[in-house]
Amino acid sequence: MRSCVFSWGGQQPGVPLRPLSRTLLVIAMLAAGWPVPSVVRAQRIPPGDTLRDSTGAASRLQGIRVTGLRDVSRSPFELPYAVSTAPMGARPALRRTGLGDLLAVVPGVQAFDRANPSQDPRLTIRGFGARSAFGTRGVRVLRDGIPVSLPDGQTPLDWVDLETIERVEVVRGTAAALYGNAAGGVVDVRSREIPRGASTGEAKWWEGGGMRRLHALTTIAGHDSTGVVQQPRALLAFTRTQGDGARQWSRLDASSAFGRVQATLGGTRLEVQGTYYDAPRAENTGALTAAELARDPRLPDSLNITKRSRKAVTHSMLAALAERDVPNGTVRANAFVGGRRLDNPLPFAMVDVNRTTAGGGVHGVWRTARMRWPVRLGLGVDVQEQDDARRNFENCADLSPSAPRTVRCPLVAERGALRLDQQERVLGWGGYGRFEIEADPRLLLSAALRADRVQFEVRDRFVTATNPNDSGDRTLGAVTPMFGLVWRPRSTWSWYTNVSQAFETPTITELTNQEDGAAGLNRALDPQRTRTVEVGTQALIGDHVRIEAAGFRAVILDELVPFDVPNQPGRRAFRNAGRSARRGAEVGVRGVWAAVDAGLSYTWSRFRFDSYQVGTASYAGRAVPGIAPQVLNGFATVRRGVLFGTVESMMTARMTADDAGTISAAGSAVWHLRAGLEGARVGAVRIDPTFGIENLFDRRYAGSLVVNATRGRFFEPGLPRRFTMALHIR
Repeated sequence: MRSCVFSWGGQQPGVPLRPLSRTLLVIAMLAAGWPVPSVVRAQRIPPGDTLRDSTGAASRLQGIRVTGLRDVSRSPFELPYAVSTAPMGARPALRRTGLGDLLAVVPGVQAFDRANPSQDPRLTIRGFGARSAFGTRGVRVLRDGIPVSLPDGQTPLDWVDLETIERVEVVRGTAAALYGNAAGGVVDVRSREIPRGASTGEAKWWEGGGMRRLHALTTIAGHDSTGVVQQPRALLAFTRTQGDGARQWSRLDASSAFGRVQATLGGTRLEVQGTYYDAPRAENTGALTAAELARDPRLPDSLNITKRSRKAVTHSMLAALAERDVPNGTVRANAFVGGRRLDNPLPFAMVDVNRTTAGGGVHGVWRTARMRWPVRLGLGVDVQEQDDARRNFENCADLSPSAPRTVRCPLVAERGALRLDQQERVLGWGGYGRFEIEADPRLLLSAALRADRVQFEVRDRFVTATNPNDSGDRTLGAVTPMFGLVWRPRSTWSWYTNVSQAFETPTITELTNQEDGAAGLNRALDPQRTRTVEVGTQALIGDHVRIEAAGFRAVILDELVPFDVPNQPGRRAFRNAGRSARRGAEVGVRGVWAAVDAGLSYTWSRFRFDSYQVGTASYAGRAVPGIAPQVLNGFATVRRGVLFGTVESMMTARMTADDAGTISAAGSAVWHLRAGLEGARVGAVRIDPTFGIENLFDRRYAGSLVVNATRGRFFEPGLPRRFTMALHIR
């Protein structure tokens, strides 16, 4: 890959993107001189992890089983999708401050850290999610099969306790359409398994960049019995995060509790899990101009301080899951309820949302070999509802007590006059069927079909003589097919292809944030629809190297594009582009040799508007903003006895920040180091201390972008060099 130099708007000099050879050189240096262990001892380890010898050194890759794809546990070599498992076990002492920390080396995935405790990372899969101003869009996120995403396609990630995550599976592309609306990809996070037969406890402390975290976890093993209830066990965890952050106006104060109880009742495997998250203060430090980023990435958006932009949120979720084996198959069911309370002062308004959610689903998989060719059938149905009571008030935080009062700011207080009061409801339901034929031991043919309907309803409760009733409703739906084929020359080598469709509705927030400030629903904003053709391969070479590669071409109609509303700082509206085309290629390599565990992922993207008119301006042929055309990530971990060292690199090419392509963010090459002890024992206690340096060479770069921003504030800065320390006791 050739060296690239980047600039903001063609004015600021950037940092050259480091070539692939540098990453390979680092890995080779780490690998040199380490002996191959002569004795290997079998162990029980999580799927997709690495088998290690008695000294802790890696010896070979363990076979991966994918468990979260609405099927029974299967080898990825049997699936006609681009599916990856994040190599979390190969990257010890992960920071876990955002989902992007776990997904950094998954090909096709771009996770941009906003360095803003009030905003989730901007997560994109093959470009889906790039428009996100907050939360995640276009990507379905689940935890243990329970939707984290809402029925309208938005996903708040702040409440997900990442300390209790053991495995992450990612489906890339529209073959994920079995999950319904806004499934341009699926991220399925899996909680830690609860050990049977023994209770455990552990604690973790982490500090760095002005933030600190305390985490405590215990597992409780009940007594096995021959009665109706068997194998009861539980996991309880508590996490506290607090600090002023590396940037000005970036304080975070958050606590979360997570619990999980499992048992077998009369042959049915049952689980109940619950989460409670409370963040009374998460300050919104905002985006910067190019000049501010070049001067000091720790700076905030001054308007966000003036208007005291921040959020206070509480979130709760309670879910129940059941699974039972039936003749020739398995049936799963789930049900969940949740609530979220958000107080969110923004520069243009003070937003108050009180949300309730509920839903459930039933899914079944059956396989029979009674026919000439074995057949597998999957059926399922999902229902999910969200109900938001939303009120917007005038933000009067910048007025001094002596300032003259107005109609909009009649009191000496932050919260001024009521501007919007409406009830917003979204009901989504869908059903799917998947049919697979094992036409030959090496050939699998599959077809799937899903039908979805998403109903949006707004009831205006702020009706006056000068403010008419803006109540209304819209129903959006689609039928999305998928056809796939898998050919396996060998049991550990497969080729696959699929042709699929997906659709993505605007979220309720995007439908109600209209450019003219009117209440009600934007009836001119349509869902985007995608058609994709994909081909890929994956192979396990010996016991030491795993490779995956995929190429795709997608056509998107009515792509959803965000933009900042002029003269209303912080207010985002959305419009449709007529047609855009996406082409991409993804390669991932994971290897284990002796004491070294290493991986590389490379993503190439060429996303262009084919037809897109805004007023008199045509953006046909311009790049879709907010997506890096090239991303190269890598890691290498070396272990010797209880010692370990990890080096990680994240390299991102230049990406545009606006539809016209006149503003661009510099490419970056950022390196992280961690080293410490893993499995050191003091008596019966295991102690894992870790020291790290993030952004080793103190690069100044844009960690994320605000697409089509106003006031020149396109750039959300990556954090400067910082030192971290962690201690894990178990």
